[in-house]
Amino acid sequence: MRLKDRIALITGASRGIGAAIAKRYAAEGAHVICVARTTGALEELDDEIKALGGSATLVPLDLEKTELIDGLAAPLYERFGRIDILVGNAGIFGRMTPLHQFPPDLWEKVFKVNVHANQRLIRAVHPLLHASKAGRAIFVTSSVSRDIRAYWGAYAASKAALDAMVLGYAKECAQGNIRVNLVNPGGTRTNMRAEAFPGEDPNTLPTAEDIMEVFVALAEEGCTRSGEWISARDFCGIGK
Repeated sequence: MRLKDRIALITGASRGIGAAIAKRYAAEGAHVICVARTTGALEELDDEIKALGGSATLVPLDLEKTELIDGLAAPLYERFGRIDILVGNAGIFGRMTPLHQFPPDLWEKVFKVNVHANQRLIRAVHPLLHASKAGRAIFVTSSVSRDIRAYWGAYAASKAALDAMVLGYAKECAQGNIRVNLVNPGGTRTNMRAEAFPGEDPNTLPTAEDIMEVFVALAEEGCTRSGEWISARDFCGIGK
């Protein structure tokens, strides 16, 4: 119960890495606020969390509608008075295509979800993290933010922008009670990975559950790391 009585807000919580984080945090004693687009998937997640003996609050929200994120803060403050952990996990891939052929509407959608929504989350949740005695913010990035590759288009550019934004936020929080970090999951057995590498055998990849230790460690009250870009595979001792 390493996260006992802590309040955690997780975006993209209905599947993949986000769902694994929600279930692990609940099993570690946290109350999880699960944000995702699909009500049905959230309800299924809630059933799994209850089966683990945990508790959840479900928030159906399409993060592409970034203006709606501002409305999160007031009801969360009224109910909980604080947020101890923020996990910005939600993201979309877009497509693999030459940059000069990338559809402008899809480019804007990727940046809305991967970058703009996270800035709005920080804006909305920062006072609640500050109200915690040990606020922790974790954002999910990708190796393509640093390892520049052809055809990765909006996804790579958006993750590079996310990195710059989050590491700047970490510096702004350096003198306070909030710790801020980026986690690169690496190749993981998720739907997004299958979208990017359709010919890959998913059984050669670690599952989302295999990389959960890094998310728990960075969320604990005693965590002192901040302003870091962390490889989940390295942290969890998983080979390349």
